[in-house]
Amino acid sequence: MPTKSLIALSALGLCCLALFAGLDPRSRGQAPAEGKPQTKAEVREPRVLPGLLKTGFVQLPNQWKLRPTGRQVEVGDLPTNIAVHPSGQYIAAITGGYKAHEIIILDAAKSKQKVLSQVVVDQTFTGLCFSKDGKKLYVSGGEMEVIHEYDFTRGLLSNAQSINLAGIAPKSVVGGLSMDANGRELFCCQTWGDNVIRIPVDNPANRTVIAMAGPKTKPEPKKDIKPLGELPSPSDNRKDPTTETKKESPPKSLANPCHPYLAVADKDNKKLYVSLWMASCVAVIDLETNEVTGHLPTASHPTELILSPDSTTLYVACANSTQVHVFDTTNGKPLQVINAAIHPNAPNGNTPCSLCLTPDGEMLFVANSDANNLAVFNVSDPQLAKPLGFIPTGWYPTSVRFNPVTKQLAIANGKGLSSKANRGGPGPYSRGSLKEYIGELLNGTIGFLEMPNPRELANYTKTAYLCSPLQKDSAVNADNVEPGNPIPVKLGGASPIKHVIYIIKENRTYDQVFGDLPQGNGEPELCLFPEAITANHHKLAKEFVLLDNFYADGEVSADGHEWSMGAYATDFVERAWPLSYRGSPKNRFGYPSEGAIDYMSRPSGGYIWDKAAEAGVSYFTFGEWVNNVGIVKPDGTFADCKASVPAIEGHFDPQFRAYDLEYPDVKRAERFIAKWKEFEAKGEAPRLTILKLPNDHTSGTRVGKPTPTAMVADNDLALGRAVEAVTNSIFWKDTAIFVLEDDTQNGPDHVDAHRCPVLVISPYTKRQYVDSTLYSTTSMLHTMELILGLKPMSQFDAAARPLYASFTAKPDFTPYKSVEPKTDLKAKNVAGAFGAVWSELANLEKEDQADDLKFNEVIWKSVKGAQSAIPAPVRAAFFYSTKKEDDDDDDEDDK
Repeated sequence: MPTKSLIALSALGLCCLALFAGLDPRSRGQAPAEGKPQTKAEVREPRVLPGLLKTGFVQLPNQWKLRPTGRQVEVGDLPTNIAVHPSGQYIAAITGGYKAHEIIILDAAKSKQKVLSQVVVDQTFTGLCFSKDGKKLYVSGGEMEVIHEYDFTRGLLSNAQSINLAGIAPKSVVGGLSMDANGRELFCCQTWGDNVIRIPVDNPANRTVIAMAGPKTKPEPKKDIKPLGELPSPSDNRKDPTTETKKESPPKSLANPCHPYLAVADKDNKKLYVSLWMASCVAVIDLETNEVTGHLPTASHPTELILSPDSTTLYVACANSTQVHVFDTTNGKPLQVINAAIHPNAPNGNTPCSLCLTPDGEMLFVANSDANNLAVFNVSDPQLAKPLGFIPTGWYPTSVRFNPVTKQLAIANGKGLSSKANRGGPGPYSRGSLKEYIGELLNGTIGFLEMPNPRELANYTKTAYLCSPLQKDSAVNADNVEPGNPIPVKLGGASPIKHVIYIIKENRTYDQVFGDLPQGNGEPELCLFPEAITANHHKLAKEFVLLDNFYADGEVSADGHEWSMGAYATDFVERAWPLSYRGSPKNRFGYPSEGAIDYMSRPSGGYIWDKAAEAGVSYFTFGEWVNNVGIVKPDGTFADCKASVPAIEGHFDPQFRAYDLEYPDVKRAERFIAKWKEFEAKGEAPRLTILKLPNDHTSGTRVGKPTPTAMVADNDLALGRAVEAVTNSIFWKDTAIFVLEDDTQNGPDHVDAHRCPVLVISPYTKRQYVDSTLYSTTSMLHTMELILGLKPMSQFDAAARPLYASFTAKPDFTPYKSVEPKTDLKAKNVAGAFGAVWSELANLEKEDQADDLKFNEVIWKSVKGAQSAIPAPVRAAFFYSTKKEDDDDDDEDDK
């Protein structure tokens, strides 16, 4: 349908938004699996597992759903960018995930739409563009400090060459690529290295380097860039409530960094606009003088930017916000801020990261990565965008492009449509055949979609709202919630619980720990650490509540700690962790978690302690977002630890050892208990306490170190003693303890790769109860927020169902008594143990720095024996339901 016809009916789109914003697709409670013993209280509603529903929706573990529109073509791991060939006959895509990085060429013809060719490269990072005549394709080489150059003919790449950019900056990552209007120059963003490089395509050696930097203070007037003043409110009164938290200072070695992401030249080749990923602004470069003449301020993480056909309007996607910023390029003034979230009052979290316009410049499409949709706007008036609706996509769309020849949209879905079950288990002890790591389960897709007419867009919008559990008022569904439940239904409601303790552990799946519990949906064959080893975990789950349908929102520790503390992982974290974990050759992306790269990892919604400070709620951390200084001396003493970020200063125990597998968790528990007694003596404890107990990660079979079984048992005993101390304190009567694995990494689970063992312990927790409601990490965070009166950090905790079914209005103040695991806590690995040599060489000083597949097998065979066969678990990003389970799925949202 012609663009103008759709724009003329934009009122229909507005009506659709108003109608569908009131939909209530919130999830309901679930019951224990059929055939499992019931506990004290009956749960009336059936269990809903992640997976393909009979309605055609896919239930994700994070409580959101998928129902992508258009034809999907599977490609590699995490496609990050796509480009349309000038002829419109082809689409190029690059992948940048954990697996092999590829350049993929697809046939864009409506009757074909298939992969034509693939080329493997060492690394890619965001940059991709065709030459103006379509005879060349350019691809960024990331840390390799090169631009890959290929001849392009009829869907095939040949004559591979490279433009070497090494030596220009001491720390370099080649990022965004674009052509000038005449096709004579290539603009390359040195994302790390903070330069923009002008490269004549006929003489690449004659390049010009333009140094970049973020503004030191407020933008200063330079040449034709005037003072910008305050930004206007988002268009159509769609205000963005995100409060930008104070940015932490980057390392001193990065003086005033900016990380240029993408550069776009105007049609006259007079100005170049560069999104500064780290600096929250767009730099304007005079191409006649190669000087930066000013900065246009934006929200956090400006990524893709696009000019209108006449170059008078600039659109900038800001991925760490809900916004697209719009500027008048003739005077540098901001025209409007477009809110691309599915609800106007939604906090940060939809991640608008990519943009495209129709050739007439009148329709704007915004890829919302974390919301799994495209937002569609009529921008014929650049000062007043009119929202037309939403288009549901696959999981985590990273790039959207309009093909003017086929009149279709092309969409890269970074995490695709589903993952594959790892029925083969962790695999043999050989890297070449290991294909079951969680980072390798997701295959992205390229979606092809016809331009929708108004009625189709209205239906797509309805589907997009049904896929999202987010509500316009951030309210939670109180249906079937017991009267007097201690978790308030609304923020600010009263709760008898005044103190929250949040315990973070490392990397175990549900079946690894609780697979032997008959009352839950477990697989005993996969239970690696049964009750004899995890006696306290089992006792707590049986005395209080067993949650057997709970999923980690993170996939590895790098994003897992971000989700655990911030209910969100930024676009930087999502794109950086696979590069770091796959073996980053020069380690320039680093470990994006726990404050290590805070200036790029920090969500604009902040972390849970930021929300606590904002609400005047006291907080204290033992080990989380804290760095060790030096080693532990022979007498057991060590130098004071340091806070990772200023917000933790004065709110942590410097003598509580952070992540260090050499240090027993039992000693951590002793320190925590001593401090808790100090709080008790003062008669006042922090309202929010965070406690790290990391040793269930284990050290593998490194000779002379505790065995994996001993380390997990040490972790279990530490947990039991800490809980016992709290339950025997004066604070027990109004305390709730939440125990979470930050992620599930590579452990097998017969339902889902993300399913993890969690515990909820409180006088107000139901006793001897099984809660099979579909929950995830953000459910736990939302529960704590409602109890403490903290605002949501992102759209994910705002939308997550709280743990209502695990709590009761009738308290039981019986304290907990810890027990000793029935295994040797002092057992040490001996020479010749399976994997001992590998464990000795592996980097276990920091979470997840070792090869996780080999690490998993070492742990398994350490426990079960070197000759033991590893069972074939079913581990997937979501579970394909059996017919019987589909028949039991009564979720009203999917009828």
